[in-house]
Amino acid sequence: MNKASKTIYYFGFYLLLVGITLIFAPNVLLSMFGMDATNEVWIKVVGVLVINIGLYYILTAPTNNETFNRTTVYTRALVAAWFALFVMLGWAKPALLFFGGVDLLGAVWTWISLKKQ
Repeated sequence: MNKASKTIYYFGFYLLLVGITLIFAPNVLLSMFGMDATNEVWIKVVGVLVINIGLYYILTAPTNNETFNRTTVYTRALVAAWFALFVMLGWAKPALLFFGGVDLLGAVWTWISLKKQ
C-alpha cells in the first residue's frame, strides 16, 4: 500500500471503533462529549453507516485507487464543514466539532500523503 492508502486504511479502523461504540454503547460516547443521552434507534443506525464506511476504507485502501483516495479527502473535509454548520445553526453542541476535527485531520493527512507521491 502506498502512504496515502495507509492513511485511509488506518482511518477505517477509527471508523469501525466509533461505529461499534455508537451501536453498543452510544451514551458512553455521547456523554464523553457533553451530548444528550438517547435511547432512540437513530444513533445505532448512524453506527451501522459509520461501520460500513470504515469497511469501505479498510477494504478499498489496499487497491491504491487514487480516485478513491482523493474522494475520501473531500468527503472527510465535508464532514467537518457540515458539523461546523450544525454547531453554528444551534442544531448540535460544540462537542460535535471534535469528530469533525478528527475527520479533517484525517483528510489533511491523506492529502499531504497524496502530494508527496
